[in-house]
Amino acid sequence: MASLSYRSAIKIAAREMRSSRGKFFFVVLSVAIGVAALTGVRGFSSSFRATLLLRARSIMAADVSARMFEQPTPEQQKGLDAIAAEGVEMTPITELLSMASSPKTLDPLLVSIKAVDPAMYPFYGTVELAPAAALKNVLKPDTVVVADDLLVRLHLKVGDELKIGTRQFRIASVVVNEPDRLSGNFAAGPRVLISREGLDASGLLAPGSHAGQRYLFKLPARRDGSAIPDSAVSAFSERLEKLLPEARVIDYRETNPALTRGLDRATSLLSLMSLVALVLGAIGVGMAMRAHLQQRLDTIAIMKSLGARSGQIMKIYLLQTLLLGLLGGVLGVALGVGVQMAFPHFLAKLLQMQTEVHLQAQTVLIGLGAGVLTTLLFTLPPLLDIRGVRPILILRRAVEENDDPFVTAALRKLRKNLAQIGAALLILAGLAGIAATLSDSATVGKVFSLGLVAVLAVLVASSALVLAGLRRFLERTRLSLPSPMRHGLANLYRPGNPSAALLAALGLGVMQIMAVYFVQQSVVRELHISSAPNLPNVFLIDITPDEINGVRTLIKAQPSVTAPAEMMPVVSSRIIDIDGVPANQARLKNFPKRMLQSVSLTWSADLPPGTSAVAGKWWQKDEKQPVVAVSQRDAERLGVKVGSHITFAAQDQRFTAKVVALTKADGQHAYSRASFILPQTALAGLPVVWYGGVHADPARVGELQRALYRAYPTVTVINVAQALETVRSVVIQITYVIQFLAAFSIFAGILILASSIAGTRYRRIKEVVVLKTLGATRRQIATIFSIEFAVLGLVAGVVGIIFANVIAKVLLHRMDVVFHWQWGWSFVALLATAALTVTTGWVASHRILGQKPLEVLRDE
Repeated sequence: MASLSYRSAIKIAAREMRSSRGKFFFVVLSVAIGVAALTGVRGFSSSFRATLLLRARSIMAADVSARMFEQPTPEQQKGLDAIAAEGVEMTPITELLSMASSPKTLDPLLVSIKAVDPAMYPFYGTVELAPAAALKNVLKPDTVVVADDLLVRLHLKVGDELKIGTRQFRIASVVVNEPDRLSGNFAAGPRVLISREGLDASGLLAPGSHAGQRYLFKLPARRDGSAIPDSAVSAFSERLEKLLPEARVIDYRETNPALTRGLDRATSLLSLMSLVALVLGAIGVGMAMRAHLQQRLDTIAIMKSLGARSGQIMKIYLLQTLLLGLLGGVLGVALGVGVQMAFPHFLAKLLQMQTEVHLQAQTVLIGLGAGVLTTLLFTLPPLLDIRGVRPILILRRAVEENDDPFVTAALRKLRKNLAQIGAALLILAGLAGIAATLSDSATVGKVFSLGLVAVLAVLVASSALVLAGLRRFLERTRLSLPSPMRHGLANLYRPGNPSAALLAALGLGVMQIMAVYFVQQSVVRELHISSAPNLPNVFLIDITPDEINGVRTLIKAQPSVTAPAEMMPVVSSRIIDIDGVPANQARLKNFPKRMLQSVSLTWSADLPPGTSAVAGKWWQKDEKQPVVAVSQRDAERLGVKVGSHITFAAQDQRFTAKVVALTKADGQHAYSRASFILPQTALAGLPVVWYGGVHADPARVGELQRALYRAYPTVTVINVAQALETVRSVVIQITYVIQFLAAFSIFAGILILASSIAGTRYRRIKEVVVLKTLGATRRQIATIFSIEFAVLGLVAGVVGIIFANVIAKVLLHRMDVVFHWQWGWSFVALLATAALTVTTGWVASHRILGQKPLEVLRDE
């Protein structure tokens, strides 16, 4: 045969596609659903994540914040000026304590002053005022904005005068919520917002004043309008840490632990969903294309008899595969974009949340490219089999060869065919590369890429063992089993049966679908805990030992309080040395040495609420030795670990405590700000001040403030209810979207698996013809096939669910989420897999049962 041009090959491939539309339907469907799920989930998750990150930035009012405890040096100021020259917006915030008084009462009151530039602050979010107004329109050089509790304590109202320093200021409005309230100081005294001009005029910034300086930074937006990548934020934070070694630098992802964990876990889970959609689509493609090429063996043999070379035939089917992948990819991208556009409207009505959709060409191209690439990769092994087709053996292939799919065939031919070895390696390398490209989470990408290889190998081995076990079982019980059951089980390993293919494909599909379900269930459970409606949202400061019992009683009697108060004792101390190194010589990481002169110690017999030990072990309740648990973050900054020794000095006492545990707090409880926790005996006899946390109805916090002021005027109330409600609403939205997208991914995966099962109908046609010719009734054939389908589903379900639990446990461990075995849902999934296999098999195959053998053969 003369050389075959690409034009001729495309014509032959297209002609065959037109004549076999039904067979190619499953290929196109698998590619389309996989690409649609990939494009839709990835595209929407990208838009949703951009919305979440904007909300996270709004909670800190900036991209990055740097807190300093002294003015920058000339060299540091040059560095900050250079940063500003690069397009990074920067605004300073000065925070300090001062006395304020009113001409009406003349009673001085300690207040927490926050000086801002209202023209720039905040970069993200808004300062909520009552009456509603824009901060830049209200805050002038001669006005201030104050918290409601200041009005209560000084018996003032909006419009009255307030003296701060040497100047009188008019109270212009009441501040309801500041976007960066959680990242600012929880200082004693009501909040007062003042302009920087007003602060300069007040005379409070005299030399030696203890004013804290916090810089907010906003990175320049990207040209394409997409969100600033985390890598850019991290790089900028590292640059600031080097420029300001004594500053505490945090970015918007560290504003609140619950929000940080929610963002990280949502990113990991959404990446997992994208990868699962990709591989499930590839399973469907591999199954359908393998079945098609096996059906075309007669045609291939005839073409070879007429002189066609293997390379020419492979060219035809390679181009055919490319056309199918392209067709399915384009259809899938169209469906995926439609899904991506529909999600926000659906969620806006169902969940009352708005998400802007940004159609990204990159997402569309990745979806299309992944669809075509996986189609080519998973069709490569059966294409290579074309080289081994010989016309003389075509009539004997059904009994001489075990017609296994690409994975089993690749393993079976390892000893015979180097090309198959290369194809298998290429598939795994291609999937790993796609996984690395698609995954926004390094953890998910790494676990997925490495786990896929191991799981595929174990699934193939499990399939072979199960089939071998069934054969041995039938050999021993053949005569005692009913005929339909005997034939149904024997069908699993008959020549030409793709049972091993279905077992591997179904097992892998079930594993991935259930892994998504198990992971999202655990993640959502953790997020619900961190967004519980009764967590502390009002904090109390400076409660004396004489007042603590009375404060507890008063809080318990308040109707606005919805949960018991959490109280934490605090002892002021300083650090003398760390592991024998004096404090002034200690090598610290972004922890100002002056902070060592003022640390807070607390005690607790048990692990406090919301706190977990990530290293070491908590002490017994009767512990007498001076031991200490250090927060993981502060341990990293101080350079201490389990087994280190820290010497504290409080009043005239000095003691050395051994670090026995590192802790991690959820940021939602009173003890979340505790860096050093000791047994009570270690702090016995030292002066103590109590801090507290309580949850109150956000709309009725004022009632609690007034009641506490009347009974205990020296107790400071820090109201962060509105700020925490913002965090809580974001976390709740994360849980809803995770559940919704997981459900969509699982549904798409079920459709792909169903199409994979249905694609095997063409392999059963000749068997039905033979059975009918031998006199089998439709009921007998239906029973035989039902048993075969049910066993396939049950075996694949058992293998897939076991591995799903293993994969979920590994991923959740990497994500720092507690894993729970879900036996009930595993059993339901097992039954559902068997039902799906039986139902899909019969939906695709029932037509041939009602036809005569000759009619079926003519149609085929």
